[in-house]
Amino acid sequence: MTQHALRLALEILVPGRKTTLVFGLLLCATRALASEEGSGEPGDSHGGEAHHGGVSGASLGLLWAVPFAGILLSIALFPLLAERFWHHHFAKVSAFWALLFAVPYLVSHGADGLHDVLHIYLVDYIPFIILLWALYTVAGGIFVGGSLRGKPGVNTIMLLIGTLLASWIGTTGAAMVLIRPFLRANAWRKKRVHQVVFFIFLVANIGGSLTPLGDPPLFLGFLHGVPFFWVTTGLLKEWAVVSAILLVLFLILDTIAMRGEVEPPDDGNGSGVSVHGLGNLVFLFGIIGGVLFSGSVHMSELNIGGIHVPMQNLIRDGFLILMGICSLTLMKKEWRKKNQFTWFPILEVAYLFAGIFMTIIPALKILQAGADGALAGLVAVVKEPIHYFWITGGLSSFLDNAPTYLTFFNTALGSMHLKESMVPDLLMGAGAATEQGQTFTGYLTAISAGAVFMGANTYIGNAPNFMVKSIAEESDVAMPSFFGYMFRYSIPILIPVFAVITLIFFL
Repeated sequence: MTQHALRLALEILVPGRKTTLVFGLLLCATRALASEEGSGEPGDSHGGEAHHGGVSGASLGLLWAVPFAGILLSIALFPLLAERFWHHHFAKVSAFWALLFAVPYLVSHGADGLHDVLHIYLVDYIPFIILLWALYTVAGGIFVGGSLRGKPGVNTIMLLIGTLLASWIGTTGAAMVLIRPFLRANAWRKKRVHQVVFFIFLVANIGGSLTPLGDPPLFLGFLHGVPFFWVTTGLLKEWAVVSAILLVLFLILDTIAMRGEVEPPDDGNGSGVSVHGLGNLVFLFGIIGGVLFSGSVHMSELNIGGIHVPMQNLIRDGFLILMGICSLTLMKKEWRKKNQFTWFPILEVAYLFAGIFMTIIPALKILQAGADGALAGLVAVVKEPIHYFWITGGLSSFLDNAPTYLTFFNTALGSMHLKESMVPDLLMGAGAATEQGQTFTGYLTAISAGAVFMGANTYIGNAPNFMVKSIAEESDVAMPSFFGYMFRYSIPILIPVFAVITLIFFL
């Protein structure tokens, strides 16, 4: 079973025949070291560690995190410096960094290292990518048509609808459903860049704050014990304030930008909205139900290669896959064609995150070690919610918000000497009323808000950002460069807004 799981992970990371060679090399190294380490007594400290959590984070140096930094820098720089190379070879770059970490890690730590690799894929990556795939697939079958005119009021309402939808069908789903009708409604406008930028701010990021379905970091939190409805109650005030400020600001800017614009004559088709493929809503609700099921039902665990996976999680993942397959096979294909639906965006996310999740292992282990780890200095500095909000958010702007959230989620647990199993009670149970529960709630609110909100600071902060940019450019919107987006829009607009909510909520 362990060998099969390792091979499956490699199929994701290294597509093609090269998988066999890489698998053989890793398996030989792992067998040799596992047999060597297995000679110890069953009750020794090393054997116990392997069973309960793999490699100790206290034994890892920061050098192990170099591949993690490498893959994130590749994601940030290659599209700017070598766009064509990146477009054709991003999967190979992801595999390179993943294997640069995995081979030495497995050779050095044997069975303990293999335990960590299997755990990150079976518990975190696979459920994460299945949810994204299901939402992307089902949302791609919903086509919004009509002849809406992109006036400031109409555009603001469309952004508000997208902001609300994003929490329930995901930022990726909401962005893919609405970006094309939003662009069509504004095709007659000359100044459109600010419209797409605010779409990224609200629909592709901040809108996904209210449920674990909304944004990948919140779903990872859900997988690690954060109750489903805590997200709604925990971030509602912050979400409402930020969304309201940005929507009002957009209305003002779009009104100013429309001055001098000449509205085309009415084509006689009216200004109504037509929505097709509504049968996909059944599958969207099915996805929501599957996630709720896994968070509310407790069943026995299945041992997969030494990793204990709850049966309800496996049932959820299978059901989400079924919802996607039903959408593909039972609904009309013409609406996907009109949406220009392709698999490239989700494949890109799958390959890149396969590498990210592999290389993030040492960073998570080190942070879990708390004061005993190589990042003890960082753990000592990050003490208050304001620190968690800005550090999590700042890193989420460049390092993808899902792994950043998970990193500081573990930092908060480690700093308070808490276990993951205690999280539900600390947030929603009897422990929520204690001082420790209130402190952890403040930390997690700041971490969640930082990861979701500040994913909008750059194109690489969240998965849909680049997809929205690409679709807009296909519609002849001259989107700014990576740094142009930051210095012309996100820094002057978002940073002051985040400063306001810091004063209101995190001081």
